[in-house]
This record gives sequence, C-alpha cells and structure tokens, in this order.
Amino acid sequence: MTLAGWLQIGLILGLVALTTRPLGLYMARVFSGERTFLSPVLVPIEGGFYRLAGVAPEREQNWLAYTIAMLVFSAAGFASLYAILRLQAFLPFNPQHFDNVPPDLAFNTAISFLTNTNWQAYSGETTMSNFSQMAGLAVHNFLSAATGVALAIAVTRAFARHSAATLGNFWVDMTRATLYVFLPISLILALGFLASGVPQTLAGSVDATTLEGAKQTIALGPMASQEAIKQFGTNGGGFFNANSAHPFENPNAWSNVVQIWALLAVSFGLVITFGKMVGSEKQGWALFKIAGVVLLAGVAIVYAAESYGNPLLTHLGLDPAGGNMEGKETRFGLALSSLFVAATTGTGCGAVNAMHDSLTPIGGLIPMFLMQLGVITPGGVGSGLYGLVVFAVITVFIAGLMVGRTPEFLGKKIESREVKLAMLAVLILPLSILGFSAVAAVLPSALASLANNGPHGLSEILYAYTSATGNNGSAFAGLNANTPWYNATLGVAMALGRFGYVAPVMAMAGSIAAKKKVQASLGTFPTDGGLFVGLMVGVILIVGGLQFFPALALGPVVEHFLMFAGKTF
Repeated sequence: MTLAGWLQIGLILGLVALTTRPLGLYMARVFSGERTFLSPVLVPIEGGFYRLAGVAPEREQNWLAYTIAMLVFSAAGFASLYAILRLQAFLPFNPQHFDNVPPDLAFNTAISFLTNTNWQAYSGETTMSNFSQMAGLAVHNFLSAATGVALAIAVTRAFARHSAATLGNFWVDMTRATLYVFLPISLILALGFLASGVPQTLAGSVDATTLEGAKQTIALGPMASQEAIKQFGTNGGGFFNANSAHPFENPNAWSNVVQIWALLAVSFGLVITFGKMVGSEKQGWALFKIAGVVLLAGVAIVYAAESYGNPLLTHLGLDPAGGNMEGKETRFGLALSSLFVAATTGTGCGAVNAMHDSLTPIGGLIPMFLMQLGVITPGGVGSGLYGLVVFAVITVFIAGLMVGRTPEFLGKKIESREVKLAMLAVLILPLSILGFSAVAAVLPSALASLANNGPHGLSEILYAYTSATGNNGSAFAGLNANTPWYNATLGVAMALGRFGYVAPVMAMAGSIAAKKKVQASLGTFPTDGGLFVGLMVGVILIVGGLQFFPALALGPVVEHFLMFAGKTF
C-alpha cells in the first residue's frame, strides 16, 4: 500500500461524498412528486406513459398490491427478454449472424438481467447480437434498477407515514426512477464515455492487422450507451465478457474514475433520500456512515492483501514489492483495482469479472463476505437501502432488549412481527447460498465445471452462489457456469435473492406504515448518532459472520495458509 494509492481512493470517494447530498435531495423531490428542473420536459412524457398504460397515478397501493405489481411487471420482463434471446437469429441488428441463445442460458440471462444481477455465463461479444444488447439487456439495465429504487422508496414511505394503509404506486415510482434519474444521467455518462473512446456503433466488428502482421477481428457495437447504465444502475453485464477490465469499455483513467463514481452515486444518494423523506436527514447520514465504514474496511483489506504479493510467486524468486498484479488493471494500479473490487461487490455490480479469480485468498474472501451481507455497502440501487433498513430494525430490536424496553426506529415501535419478517429476509441468503453450494460441492456434473481443485475450487462454488443470491453478478473466472446445472440453479438463486428477500421486507414495510408514530422519550435509543452507527456495524458483522463465516472462510483461509507455505493444488 502507498500514500499515492490511498490518495487516489480518497479522491474518488470524496467525489462520491460531494454528490451524495445533491443527488439524494433531488431524488427525494422526484419521489415526493415535487417540481424539479426537469419537470417542464418530463412531466408531459410521464403523463403520456400513464395514459397509455391506463395507470391512475393518484391511486396508491398497499404493500401487497405494490409487491404483486412488481412481480407481474418482472414476470412480463422475463418473458420478453427470454423471447428476444431465443429468437435472436431471426431479429434485426445481428451483423455477426449469431444463433439463438440456448434455452438454459437464455433462462439464466433473463433472470439475471431481470433481478439486477447481470451474471454473465457467456461472452457478450461472441453471443449477443446488437439487438439483444440494446432492446434486451440494456433495457433491463434501466428497468431492474428502477424497480429496485421503487421498492426502496416504498420502504422509505413506511417510516415517513403513520397510520397509513398504502406505500405509493409501483408504476409511478418505477416510471419516475427511469425518467428522472437513470435516463438523463445515463445520457450524460454515455456522451462522456463516447468522448473518452468507448465505441458506439451498430457495426458488428472491424478487421485489423497487428504489429506482427496477423489478422485480428475486433468486436464493436453500441457500447457507450450500455456502459453508462451498466455502471449507474449498478448492473454489470457489460458488452464484453471482461466488462470494465476491457479497454473498449474502460479506456483510460478518466473513464475509470467516472465508472467507480457512477457505481456508488445512486446507492449512497438514496440514504439521503431516505433521511429527507422521513424528516431526519441526520438519520440518512447515519446510514451513510455505516455503509461507508464497511466499504472502507473492505477496500483496506483487499488493498493490503493484494499489496503483499502472491507467496507462490515469491517462492519462485519474484520480487513481491509490486504486489499481486496478476489479473489486475496495470493501467490503473492496485489501489484503484482494489477500490473497484470492493465497490462492485459492495454495490451488487459484477463489472470486473476478469479480475476476481486472480485475487489472493483473503482478497477474494472480502468481496464474497460483502455480498453475503446482502450487498449493503452501500448496496445495489434500492436493494442496498432496504437491506440497511432491515439491519437497522434488527439493531434497534437488540438495543431494546439490552435496555429492557420496546425498540423504536424513527418513531415506530418495532415489535415481533417486524423482527420476524426482517429475519426471514436475512435468512433467505444462507438458505440459497449454502444450500446450493452444498449440493454443487458433491455433484459430479457441477464439480466438472471447476478449473481448480481443493480449497480454491470450493471458493469458486461459494462465490458463484453468493454472487447470484446477492444479485451481484461477479464471478471467479475459474468456474465454467455455462452448463445446465449452473444456469438453472444460479437462475433460481438470483430469483430467491431478489424476490424471496424483498417480499418479507415489503410485508414489514406495510406493518410499519400502519403504526402510529410515538414521541421520543428519555428512554428512546437514538438512531442518528455514533452509538447507533457503531452498534449497527457490529450487528451487521456478527449476523453476517454467524450465518456465513464458518463455511465461506473454509476455502479462502485454508488456501491462504497453503499459499504462504508455498503449496498449490
């Protein structure tokens, strides 16, 4: 680790911090139905969408109706994307004449982009036509992100209101998230990426002659537009299999800075939106600090682990002073590579797939653990916020037990129903991750997909199901996941991680919205100060550790000691 490296990390995180409040307050105005500087242009368009869809924007929904609307919309999105992928060969804008995507891979990919996971069991540049990329994958990059934000706003309203039966209107929230947040900023980002050298064309490829005189076919396509929403919507799922490790998707230092900022901007901004809408911006900053502390700790450990180098190579006589550069972005160095790893896994964005399998064991353990917490650091767009709220409910419940009084959060009493629903949501994660991993670890057809035996092979399996259930999409590249077993089970894990998690969260929100607000008293545990921040960070680490650490540490930790002993497998 170097001072220069930490200055680079600090510069980018400082940029995120500077934009957090303006973006958060802007989103609060959007979802409160207040006028913004984009209203003169977008209000008529928004109204047109409601008329075409037959939506009455003033008609709000209770938690069940809101959740059903989300599920119906998601089912329709899955069907449309699956159809596009299965009929790709017959659709336009297919200059490379790619064949239809196989059924199991189409199922996996449709679920993946529907749930904001964007897991890639394929190489985009050799599998997807331009039409599939634009009308299929890029569209769902917008809609899955907007759906996550809509759910977060519904949970926010549960604490902002009292004695209420409704949480808003899903169709309105999803439309506003798309029109007012993701589209305008993604347009600006796309133009910036285009100016920095990211291609944007309907051409399929171009032939080039290398310096050695060999012929090379270089894939092209509408990349800049997809790259913008890929990052800003914490999607992942890039045009190339290597994602942002590919120079066409991430050509220079400026594009790298903007991409990391885009990964974190909305997720951090939403905690300020939460604070503003519940009437306590200070509460939003408390959640900001919690997510920031866990993210910074993750960055520090990854950076430290990778800076020490690979002991196996040291035993062979390689100087470890340069750190473990295998698979890293040599253009940007270890510091920004470590930040990218923590930011992508902390936000649920699989944007640097090619890098993860070359991390040191401890370097790979941290992103795995961040995802297993429910990617709340600061989490994917929307999902990170309602994941933080779930942990806040658990934290105030534990604090209430410690002082012997009914716990409260933002003036709402947290009782047994809310705690049970919160724990049900949290327990969905180990059920999926450990359950599927246990079966895959003994199934011959699943083990045949591993490029590595021993502890690292176990880590590859755990990482795959962790990434899928956490709706992240990054992967250890040593696992060939494009098989019927992995395509099917990872698809189910993605659905559980999104819909199985959010259903009890929405039920919890409905219960909280119906409660009356109680006045704070001398015995009320303050949830906007340093004590709450420290306690909640502790609860996050303890709950996460109790659920996952014995299993997830087995592979990376054993591998760590074997590497330092100079052994491989």
